[in-house]
Order: sequence, then C-alpha cells, then structure tokens
Amino acid sequence: MNEWGFDGFKGDYVWSLPKCYNPAHNHPYPEESTEKEELFYKASYEAMIANDPDVFNLVCNCGAPQDYYSLKYMTQVITSDPTSLDQTRTRVKMFKALMGDDYPVTTDHNQSWYSTAVGTGAVLIEKSSFNGADLENYAKWLAIADEVQLHKGNFIGDLYCYGFDPYETEKHPYHGAYKAVVESIAKLVAVGAGTENVHLTFQEYFERLGTAPERWGKPLAALLGALDAQMGLGIASIGGKDSMSGSFEKLDVPPTLVSFATAIGKANKVVSTEFKKPESTVVLIRPITDPETGCPNFFSLKANYKVVEDMIEEGMVASACSVGYGGIAEALFKMGLGNHIGFKMRADLTTHQMFEPMYGSIVLEMVSDAPAGEILGETTKEYTFEACGETLDMAQLQEIWEAKLEPVYPYRKAGPTVEPITGSLTAPAAPKIGVAKPKVIIPVFPGTNCEYDTAKAFARAGADPEILVIRNLTPADVTASCEALVKAIDNSQIVMLPGGFSGGDEPDGSAKFIASFFRSPAVTEAVRDLLQHRDGLMLGICNGFQALIKLGLVPYGDIRPITAYDPTLTFNTIGRHQSMLVRTRIASTGSPWLSKCAVGDEHTVAISHGEGRFVAPQEVLDTLIKNGQVATQYVDLTGTPTMDQRCNPNGSVLAIEGITSPDGRVFGKMGHSERSGEYLYKNVTGDKYQPIFEGGVDYFKV
Repeated sequence: MNEWGFDGFKGDYVWSLPKCYNPAHNHPYPEESTEKEELFYKASYEAMIANDPDVFNLVCNCGAPQDYYSLKYMTQVITSDPTSLDQTRTRVKMFKALMGDDYPVTTDHNQSWYSTAVGTGAVLIEKSSFNGADLENYAKWLAIADEVQLHKGNFIGDLYCYGFDPYETEKHPYHGAYKAVVESIAKLVAVGAGTENVHLTFQEYFERLGTAPERWGKPLAALLGALDAQMGLGIASIGGKDSMSGSFEKLDVPPTLVSFATAIGKANKVVSTEFKKPESTVVLIRPITDPETGCPNFFSLKANYKVVEDMIEEGMVASACSVGYGGIAEALFKMGLGNHIGFKMRADLTTHQMFEPMYGSIVLEMVSDAPAGEILGETTKEYTFEACGETLDMAQLQEIWEAKLEPVYPYRKAGPTVEPITGSLTAPAAPKIGVAKPKVIIPVFPGTNCEYDTAKAFARAGADPEILVIRNLTPADVTASCEALVKAIDNSQIVMLPGGFSGGDEPDGSAKFIASFFRSPAVTEAVRDLLQHRDGLMLGICNGFQALIKLGLVPYGDIRPITAYDPTLTFNTIGRHQSMLVRTRIASTGSPWLSKCAVGDEHTVAISHGEGRFVAPQEVLDTLIKNGQVATQYVDLTGTPTMDQRCNPNGSVLAIEGITSPDGRVFGKMGHSERSGEYLYKNVTGDKYQPIFEGGVDYFKV
C-alpha cells in the first residue's frame, strides 16, 4: 500500500444487507449479518489511515445514506441527509413521475429496516422504523461523521474553462488544437484548480469532408495536435462532440476544435480575473516556447502550473488571468475592467512583447511578494493604461471594446428616468396557530428546474419543504396529481412556485400550464382556503411569478379571470433571454416575505428569463404604488431605479421587479433569490443574500 501513492479509496456501497433468519448460518440473532458489515469498512479504513492520516475515503451510495455501522469509517460528505426528507437524485424523480407516488425501490431484503420508497430524489431510510439502540447508534455515528467530513472548511466545487484560437486553428489546425488544450488548462490553473484531476472534452466542427484529401487532413491534424498536448501534459480527453457537416453551398466553416477543461477545486481558494486594488505588484509566469510555432514546452509548463497552484493555495494571489492570442496587453486590459483599476507597465517592455501570443502563460496580481515570475508593473488608482511611453484612457478603451456588438445586440438603452418607490402595506395578522417548522409544498411542473435550490433555501430558513412532481402523461396522471396537490396544500402553510421554463417560454407567455392546473376547481379552493382561512402564504419566482400573475394572485390576492387591462409579464425589450446578476431595491415592506428587509435595502440577485418585462396600465400602476404592493425595483450601481437595459434587462415599467397581493401574503418576483450561498458570485460586490424565505418562515413562529 505504501508504494501505491494513492489519495484515497472509493468503494461501492452495500445498502441492502439483510437480517438473516437462515438457521444454517448459525447467527446468534438475525441482525448479526447486518452488523458484520462494519468489519469490512473498519478494516479498509484502518489500513488506509495507518498509511496516510489525511486519506480520502469515499463510499458511493447511489443517493442512499449510509447505515450507522459504516458511517464512522468515512471522510466523505454523505450524498443525502439521513435526518431529513430532502431528496437529491433526479433519476429517481423520473421514476416517481412515470410510475406513481407509491412505486417502491426493489432491492434485496426490502423487508428489513431499509424500508424504502421513491421520492423525488434519494432512496431514503424511513426513520420511523428505527427504535431504541438503533436510533441512538445512528445519531452517534452521524455526529462523528459530521466532525470528520471534508466539507468542513473546504467546500468542493466544479470548475470549467475552455480554449480556442480561431485564427491559429484556421491557419494551422495542428498548432491551433495544441494551443486550445494548453489555453483551457491554463485558465483552469488561473482560477485555482490543480492539474492532477483535470479532464478534457472537445467540440470539433469542420467542413463536409467529401473525397478531397486536404479536407480530411484538417480534422486529422487538429486531433493530432490535441493528442500531443494531452500526452505532453498527461491529461486525457474523456468525451466530446464532432461534426463534419459545416458546409453550405460554397461556404465552409473554418477548422474548429474547442478544448473544454474541467476539474474540482476548493471553493474558498477560487481566484477571479479582475484586479482587486491599486498598488499591487503584477507578475508574469510564462513557459519556454518554441520560437517558430509558439507552442509551449511541457516540462516548463507543468513546472509553472505547480508554482501558480502553490501560490494560490498559500493565499498569495489576488487575481489571475491566462494569456492567449492577444498577449499580456489583452490580459492586463481585461483584468482592469471589473473594478476600474488601471495599470502601469514597466518601462522596458516593447509593444511587440505586449501583444505577442503567450499560450500557457498566466498573469498574477500578488497579495505579497512573488517567489517566481517576472514583474510586469503595478496596478493604479487612475483608470488608465500606461505602457511604452503612452498613457491611455481605460474608460475610452472599454467603450470601444463594449460597443463592438452594440449594432447586433443593443444592450445599452437608458430610457426614461424612474423615481424610487417607497411604500408600506398593512401587514396581515399573525397566524391564529403558530408553527415552529412550517410546511412548504413545491409543485414541479414540466420545465421547472429550480425546485432543489428553492427547497434548500426554505430548509435553510427553518421550514420543511416537500417537492411534488406533477405528472401529466395521461388524463389519469393529471387527475391523480391534482388530488395529490390539493392534499399537500391542505397540509402546508406555504405554497411555492419555483422557476423554470414551463411551456418552453413559448409565445403568448409561459407558465400557462401551471395557471391552467391551478384553475382546476379543487386546487383553486385549496389555495383560497390557505390564503383566506388558514393565514397561509404563497411565493412565486421567475416562472412562478408568471404563473401567479396569470392567475390573478398578484396583484389581486385571489384566483380570478384575467383581462387585457390586468398586469402581465411579457418579452424582454432587449429581444433575447437574459441570464445575469442584477441589483434590486426593496420598495415596500409589510408583507411577511419582506419582514426581514427595510425600504432601501439593496440585494444582488440572479435572473434568467426571456419573458420578465412587467407591464400594466397606468391606473393599475397607480393603485399598486398607493397600496404599497410594488415590492422591489431594479436599480443601478448608485441604487437608483432605472430603465437602463444593463441594470433593468427586461425593460420592466417603473423598474418593477416584484409585486405583492394587497395583504402581502402572495409575493411574485423575477429574481432568483434562492440562488445564494457562501461561495456563489465571489467576485461580485453587494449583498447577495435576500432574506425573503426567512421572512415567510418566521411569520408562522408566533
């Protein structure tokens, strides 16, 4: 074992080990067969620990939690939480949708305490079957496992980067593909990933091959270049997609091989590209290259990557950027954009050196003195680029750069001035009966894709979320799903409609299926009972907001017929889907959902929609403002509501992002407040945590 040099052990999990009642096996009691399983995991764990105390021990459990006998011998975070009903596996959700709510997981010896049923994710142990010593042991080993799990302080995330030089690949497919591989890995190293666990996948696109030998030679040369790079770096491509049909009449696509690199890394060590502060030293780490081809030497390349990896691990790097076709000039320019920080180049660098392609090179902004690399210069407070005896205005350069695609994709349209809306509605009375852990039902319709993030946000806020898959394959499925939803609403305090693309964001509005489903008499009455008689709440985000507004739940607070004079959400004025971060401002309080906020609070939230533009007749707008129902507005970096498409990307009237019902019980908004977490959007300033889920949950804790 000492000679293997391994980092850990990955085994398969035996999760159907039965109690044995066979008299021929001479067990003193039936449970002995289950308890003996511990010996295997104990032996393997102790052998590994003796070899390396920091060894990684993973047992793949296919979504099922480990039993308490083996849990203490693992250092890997468990796939699902055995203490909750949170579901994690999409594949099992499919089985539920197809087979029905009561379809069981068929494993050997299901009759034992591994009682299982298919939920919307993981295979779960029914804790109700535990008792006495079983329950005590389970709690004991859960606590031990929680102490040693790797997620403590080192959250692991997936990292993805790509490399592609269209000019080089068209001219020399071999060298272009070679450099694409190098560039994709250099980018990965620059964000903080190591190279030991990197894998590649390729996207190839070439002209129709036909019978011309030279046409066949282009993809062959590209693949050989990519192969040589893989061999030199010791990194393999494990997948890809190729197409040899890039011809139309007399038009041919240029040779294309894009390298995608992926790895896992520590989220707390991820480094972004933008300069962080003025007066930082900036250095260049570059490999030895072939003077004729510009292809880097692999020995120096791997040595450099290790140096960069170590510096990032030690916290010495503030920002990093790989260098490609545009040379260090391009890298330094782009690094200055994010925080409007300038750069002063050292005096002896020539223009040629600045714009020379340097594949495999990495520019680093240092926190402390650099142990390696050549100094390029330092960052400056002034938003200028000083090099080769000239000083350039970075704001002008940025405008030239950003304006290139403006004629094709216009995105900078200021629009009329918008005033901040300040209001407050009368908060609804507290529930007659308090609930320590309110139940949240989250129906999943065709196209819904935010249910897990939403459930996690509610669980974090102290609620008990339940995901219910709505099946519509047959009329009988629809009927059964309708009955199940009514029952779930009757047993819940909150109904949550998450985001997604119901109906594919088709013309005439998405969320039509959701609205139609909720207009069924039984569901409508369940919702009315929840809101009007049981002091319940509703929340809809993105596609869920679209459904709420098509139902009339916002802004009216009840399911009612919709006319042409009612508010709606329609296509973005920019004419395309928008996926980005925006700033929003709290415009009104009083709603339980906004009880943790104050008027004027600003939050940075993600959006992803093609139909998010809020429009309404002026009379309706006046009423919403008067009643305090305008909950949130899109704002610019100064906190001012705006119609600028860069900050209000869908063009919503009065910059409205979210509205409530008159009593505040129902809240609809476009921004994905559920997409928040410690390591999300690390390089973005502002408050990225909007406490609407906490507000809704705490409303019931009277």
